[in-house]
Amino acid sequence: MRKALVYLLVLCSCSQPAEKGLAPDANNGGLILPEGFGALVVADSIGRSRHMAVNDNGDIYVKLRVIEGDRGSVALRDEDGDGKMDVIKRFGDYPNDGSFATEMRIHNGYLYFSSELVVYRQKITPGKLIPEVIEQVILKDHHPMRWHNAKSLAFDGKGGMYVTFSAPTNACEDWHSVAEGTTANVKGEDPCRQLESLAGIWRFDENKTVQSQADGVRFATGIRSVVAMAWNPQDNQLYAINHGRDYLHSHAPQHFSEWQNSVLPAEEFMRIKEDDNYGWPYTYYDHFKNQRLWAPEYGGDGSKEASEFTAPLMGLPAHWAPNDMLFYRGDQFPARYKDGAFVAFHGSTNRAPYPQAGYVVAFLPFSNGAPSGEMEIFADGFAGTDQIVQMKDAQYRPMGLAEGPDGSLYISESTQGRIWRILYLNDPLAFHENQLAAMEQLKRKSYLKTPDPVTDLLQ
Repeated sequence: MRKALVYLLVLCSCSQPAEKGLAPDANNGGLILPEGFGALVVADSIGRSRHMAVNDNGDIYVKLRVIEGDRGSVALRDEDGDGKMDVIKRFGDYPNDGSFATEMRIHNGYLYFSSELVVYRQKITPGKLIPEVIEQVILKDHHPMRWHNAKSLAFDGKGGMYVTFSAPTNACEDWHSVAEGTTANVKGEDPCRQLESLAGIWRFDENKTVQSQADGVRFATGIRSVVAMAWNPQDNQLYAINHGRDYLHSHAPQHFSEWQNSVLPAEEFMRIKEDDNYGWPYTYYDHFKNQRLWAPEYGGDGSKEASEFTAPLMGLPAHWAPNDMLFYRGDQFPARYKDGAFVAFHGSTNRAPYPQAGYVVAFLPFSNGAPSGEMEIFADGFAGTDQIVQMKDAQYRPMGLAEGPDGSLYISESTQGRIWRILYLNDPLAFHENQLAAMEQLKRKSYLKTPDPVTDLLQ
């Protein structure tokens, strides 16, 4: 196997060759991968982590999920070429302001990263692991601290920087419409005032400093909460995955069962164009019916279609929490992965009385700018257990994705700070889709399948 790997790494068309003789861990770092792939743990226990970026020389930069102090970024370097990060340093002179601090991207020679309320950039110093230039403030969010406060970023290659301003509520509930302590039959605020400055994506100038939201342009609206967002260079379009709303059963028990509450609504995989309106909070997307429906807080009963709003490209499983996405551009993996989308599912927290679900990295094959097949399980084994009753039962929760200069895929997780590097070990030209058969069988697991309404109830 090692000879095959060395042969592949020598032949791959990479901007920087991978390390000679690099081999995966004996157990793939605990991961289950399609036949032909392997994984090694490149770093462990660096701290609760969010997104990451990999530089052209293989250095890794990670945004930590820390709520106080400074030094909220981590830089890692492999000095001896064995694939493991030997140098791990925290850095950053900016204040940490919340656990939703998320982004870390490399763009045009800068690190762009975000706390909850501020987007920063820092010039990378060639040859140096830690940037020597102080951070610049690119954008300040003047809203108060709130739920769903991640500032995810994407760049269009023309100077535009896209930033998420997510909504802090489930469905813009008007709690004055029901008695205190009651959730059933709550109404939604109409019109929802959060739509004035939240629940959307704004475009800014990537080079202008100290901007506020007023300096940007609202690009799209009606989008509840996005953490996974990327610009696709293949078709020059913005893509994102919306976190669907919760509590259909508790808000409208006459229309939705506990089972429906656990399998609805979809996480929405979206190709977003300017002025799109995805209908939050007035609607949700049912991926079983492939329809956008009116939300119960706005007169919906599970069957009333709301076709005047933008539809997603596809609906993904409910409550799986898609927290990063990456369009694969490398040549190390077989050609079927080229231009497809990897998605890191952080995992659900509120599917009781059914098992929690997600906690995997999935792959969406693409053709002509749209998904061309069903979602595939690409990497499993993060949870370390067969049934996830509560979120805390999962050993690891996939969070961040990045592509290395040799086409390797890096995966970070948010509980302890482990980072995996995924390699393809065989001749990519000899890949056959039969190699995916074992991964399809994984969809029978309790945290990956649609639960049976009766037999899969937690005891």
